[in-house]
Amino acid sequence: MQQNPYVYIVCGEASGDLHAANLVAAWKTLHPQITFKAWGGDRLSAQGVELEQHIRAMSFMGFIEVVQNLGTIRKQFKQLQQSLLAQKPDLLVLVDYPGFNLRIAKWAHDHGIRVLYYISPTVWAWKQNRVYTIQKYITKMYCILPFEPAFYDKFGIEVAYFGHPLQDEIQNYRNTDHSPLQFKKPILALLPGSRRQELAKKLPLMLAAAAKFQESHQIVVACANTIPMAVYESYCSAHNVFLSSSHTYDLLSQAELALVTSGTATLETALFGVPQVVCYKGSALSIWLARKLVKIKYISLVNLILNRSAVPELIQEECTIENMQNALAGLLPGQPQRAAQLANYAQLQNLLKQSGVSERIAHSMNSYLVS
Repeated sequence: MQQNPYVYIVCGEASGDLHAANLVAAWKTLHPQITFKAWGGDRLSAQGVELEQHIRAMSFMGFIEVVQNLGTIRKQFKQLQQSLLAQKPDLLVLVDYPGFNLRIAKWAHDHGIRVLYYISPTVWAWKQNRVYTIQKYITKMYCILPFEPAFYDKFGIEVAYFGHPLQDEIQNYRNTDHSPLQFKKPILALLPGSRRQELAKKLPLMLAAAAKFQESHQIVVACANTIPMAVYESYCSAHNVFLSSSHTYDLLSQAELALVTSGTATLETALFGVPQVVCYKGSALSIWLARKLVKIKYISLVNLILNRSAVPELIQEECTIENMQNALAGLLPGQPQRAAQLANYAQLQNLLKQSGVSERIAHSMNSYLVS
């Protein structure tokens, strides 16, 4: 008697868990008999996927933290090897998390396990030599940025691009009911990031810049659930701001303009049609290294995808209170910069394709179960 297909998923961060969960939900509608197991988080668990490792034990960010936890990472790698050897899944789906997942891809390939990879490493920005690992050990790479297929094509590698999965997440949000934030003034949203070191570097500057607009706008800070509210309160106690601990999408769906730390939030802000100023400030050493090693012109996903300066980027020495204030003033209603940014957002939407991304990827991946 033939057993049901068995797919094993590995992701190491919250964003990967989110996109993997949406993929599983779509895949189940296509092929309800599949058995899924994973290294993942609460989102995958909510889809009925059996977790063999939770991402809370895997999220090591930054060079120093990775070095400090090398022993733990080696143990996790060996643990996953043993699990895959014992269970021999029909497919291994690796989601982002390249430092760990590219190593497991090589090992799995060498042990006869077919590997699909979802969300390409940023090989177009740095560590380009990873392309050859992808070429040799991965059956199919699924990209989520529209310029990535052309990059891989230079190396003779055919990849799949079906759109960006954030389109699905935002559409899911729009399809459900939400309680609006109740303010009498338009909202200026501050998205300072989800790590404590980001808050320390940028939130005080953001708050000082936003103070200029407090008579005309309600200042609202998006608070990540990974950081205690007391930390936000310590920065914001002297400012007339509202701390939003609910879904960031509730805030973006109503905001008039935003100050945003670089990262996925820049793309989310654009997809909600909120004009934004992108800010980034790090340690002098990390910025120096990034400028030496990273081969890209922009830091925001909006500008990277459009390949032009569609949204202002204030990086390091340019990330000042005055520069933030001037850039925000140019995005107020009636200003030409606002209209230009919204026009760029419309082009961005077309490049990222419409929702249904997870369904299209699931359909493609499912073909590898029968081939």
